[in-house]
Amino acid sequence: MPEDAPGNPGAVPGGPDEELPREPGDDEPVPLGKVRGMQAKLHRWAGEDPSRRFGDLFNLVCDPDFLADAWMRASGNKGARTPGTDGVTVALVERRAGGVSAFLEEIRGQLKAGTYRPSEVRQAVIPKKSGKLRKLGIPTLADRVVQGALKLVLEPIFEADFQPCSYGFRPNRRAQDAVSEIQLFATQGYTWVMEADIRACFDEIDHAALMDRFRGRIKDKQICALVKAFLKAGVMTAAGDREDSLTGTPQGGILSPLLANIALSALDEHFARQWEPERWQRKKRTARGLGNWRLVRYADDFVIMVHGTRQQAEALRDETAAVLAPLGLRLAGEKTRVVHIDEGFDFLGFTIRRMRKRGTSEHHVYTVPSRKAIQAVKDKVTVKTYRSTQDWEFAALIQSVNRLLEGWANYFRHGVSKAAFNKVDAHAWNRIMRWLRRKHQGRTRLGMTELKRRFCLPGTWKFAANGTRFTGASAVPVTRYRYRGNRIPTPWTPQPATAAS
Repeated sequence: MPEDAPGNPGAVPGGPDEELPREPGDDEPVPLGKVRGMQAKLHRWAGEDPSRRFGDLFNLVCDPDFLADAWMRASGNKGARTPGTDGVTVALVERRAGGVSAFLEEIRGQLKAGTYRPSEVRQAVIPKKSGKLRKLGIPTLADRVVQGALKLVLEPIFEADFQPCSYGFRPNRRAQDAVSEIQLFATQGYTWVMEADIRACFDEIDHAALMDRFRGRIKDKQICALVKAFLKAGVMTAAGDREDSLTGTPQGGILSPLLANIALSALDEHFARQWEPERWQRKKRTARGLGNWRLVRYADDFVIMVHGTRQQAEALRDETAAVLAPLGLRLAGEKTRVVHIDEGFDFLGFTIRRMRKRGTSEHHVYTVPSRKAIQAVKDKVTVKTYRSTQDWEFAALIQSVNRLLEGWANYFRHGVSKAAFNKVDAHAWNRIMRWLRRKHQGRTRLGMTELKRRFCLPGTWKFAANGTRFTGASAVPVTRYRYRGNRIPTPWTPQPATAAS
């Protein structure tokens, strides 16, 4: 269990607007290794008093331990080597005089002096399969660190308010939890589904509406000003032009998913209030021909499961649009529809559908990898086996394909996925076979018999080279996902004491 951090020793929450107690020298850092403990305190205080507004948080954002923790997260992710508009990378910082310590101390000094200003986000544009373009934002390294420190402070507070129906970009929660929740509701009679998508959610959130919800919990003016500065930082396009950020969350920033969840919690709260009646009241509604419904949301993708009629599910479209409108958001018409669970629908890469169990008259709700997800991983295997990779060693190719398929299969291993895994492996085997024959074309005229003798395990068609075998997706065992309910503990929830043996 996280220990109580003495960063604000002796603190006892009083009223809803009470500020966090501070020591006589607020420049002194929270002791090393106590970041998690301070987060546990913030989470506990927020949970004990839902009306409490937190002040005096800025000293935590400036704290060396929080900045060091944020640095470790920023420097350890995949984008660490990608520079923002200032061209600064992790490697460059580490080579400078003073290294990381001097870099973090410079950021801390600017924050405490009030001179820190977020930089524009460097924009990169990549094509999507649909033909449209996806805009990606790359913040500067300093901005990533400051956003990371902000998230360390703010996330425990807002996690106490977020509803159980939200699963995206939240600690200890994953896509499989949302899928298993949908599967449970579908087996309980929630057979009509409104599947919806919010149009350009991260780009169109209204700043004023977001900050209003933000200030409902945070009254520290320096924190609010810093978050608003990130919202208004702007974008530097590939052509070198600066564009203002009039709406949306910071592109590519670690703080962006948290801010989006703060805004979209309005949707969660709206439907949670409708679910609050007791079970007998919901049964009474059903007996009177009225519907019941449950929301399951993962970031900007969500479904509303309806125990009722198609008309009742259709009516929720306008109701949902009305909740989103004050946030500056709209439903994507082409991705919003009402379907029956027997028709099936795609959500988070899975196709969820009720079907008859083979050989019986029983019907069950199954989750399988969607056709789109299967085709996407096939396309990635195809790219790895292009002619351009024929200078690779055969063992290196096998390792690369194995890693790709293992990662993909680990995501889908909790569904009814064995047939899909075999289908993907068959595609990968054929691509590798063609890659080998093409690589040796013109020298040995590699035939299938020779291919089997030279590149497969003796007596089999299983590829192997230098002790490396092609295992594919089928090597990942398919297992049932353990349903965890909707009360999933946060990292800061105190663990129950276990009896001493």
